[in-house]
Amino acid sequence: MLLNNRINRKELKERMMHDAEPRTVISFYKYYHLPNPHFFRDHLYIMWQQLGVLGRTYIAKEGINAQISVPTKNLDHFRTKLEEIEFLKGNRLNFAIENKNNSFFKLDIRVRDKIVADGLDDAAFDVTQCGVHLTAEKFNEITAQPDTILVDMRNHYESEVGHFKDAIIPDVETFREQLPMVADMLEAHKDKNLVMYCTGGIRCEKASAYMKFKGFKNVYQLEGGIIKYAHDIEEKGLENKFIGKNFVFDERLGERVSTEVIAKCHQCGSPCDDHVNCANDACHLLFIQCKSCAEKKAACCSTKCQDFVKLPEETQKELRKTEKFNGTLFGKSRYKAYRNKIGELLE
Repeated sequence: MLLNNRINRKELKERMMHDAEPRTVISFYKYYHLPNPHFFRDHLYIMWQQLGVLGRTYIAKEGINAQISVPTKNLDHFRTKLEEIEFLKGNRLNFAIENKNNSFFKLDIRVRDKIVADGLDDAAFDVTQCGVHLTAEKFNEITAQPDTILVDMRNHYESEVGHFKDAIIPDVETFREQLPMVADMLEAHKDKNLVMYCTGGIRCEKASAYMKFKGFKNVYQLEGGIIKYAHDIEEKGLENKFIGKNFVFDERLGERVSTEVIAKCHQCGSPCDDHVNCANDACHLLFIQCKSCAEKKAACCSTKCQDFVKLPEETQKELRKTEKFNGTLFGKSRYKAYRNKIGELLE
């Protein structure tokens, strides 16, 4: 049995777009000392391939981080098989706020050094000593208190389209650079309540332990992140303190949590919170584009990319060896910084 995908990206995306079978989007994580990540990776791949699971999963000696979609008809079987894995028994599953069949187009399970790239020396502090987990009710209560500081532990392009009211939103590209920045920023407020949140909770596990290690006394984290919060406030009729969209790392690129649109199209400035990737595969820049600009610019981020995609495929292949585009020059945060410094990058 093949333990890796061998079908090209374009064909897989075509299959995804024409597949009408209902799927359920799930994310979960677990910090656990895995003695043989490669063996576990192959075991998981075989199991999930048989169940028709698609998505992206990282395995490391420290555990697992999964974002996947499961054929809804196989959901019970999937849960049963997951419960057969000792360290995943009873583990929380985060179900997507919006289920769409176009979330993932292949099964990709990779072994990495860490399940989240945090840049931390884990030997320096106890990663199991994380902050207090808050339910949606407790989160709403404590964030209403004047001695509470709320921090968004996601990257800027995530918070740009949605975040909690009154949250501190660091302008960073990676979780790795955010941790020391937040610690330094709040150095004078170590006695206050520090509440952190992220998409599904995994980043806050490490972040809250790190902040306790740095001397912060009252550290909290939103259990299950924005995903679980959105479900809980709807089920329990609670006040929704989140405004906008929740950015997600799959083909959807976002799911609606509130009706507010707090971002703007990066090309015309009109209200818009739809992230897209530039249609030029040699660029693939992640940016916000409204439907009007997408139509005018052939779903591209710039005139250069728009002209490039009109060229014959063979010509494109040759030019890719030397041509540089926005997405190949700038990361997500650098792109924003470049626009702020120089002016309008996109034409």
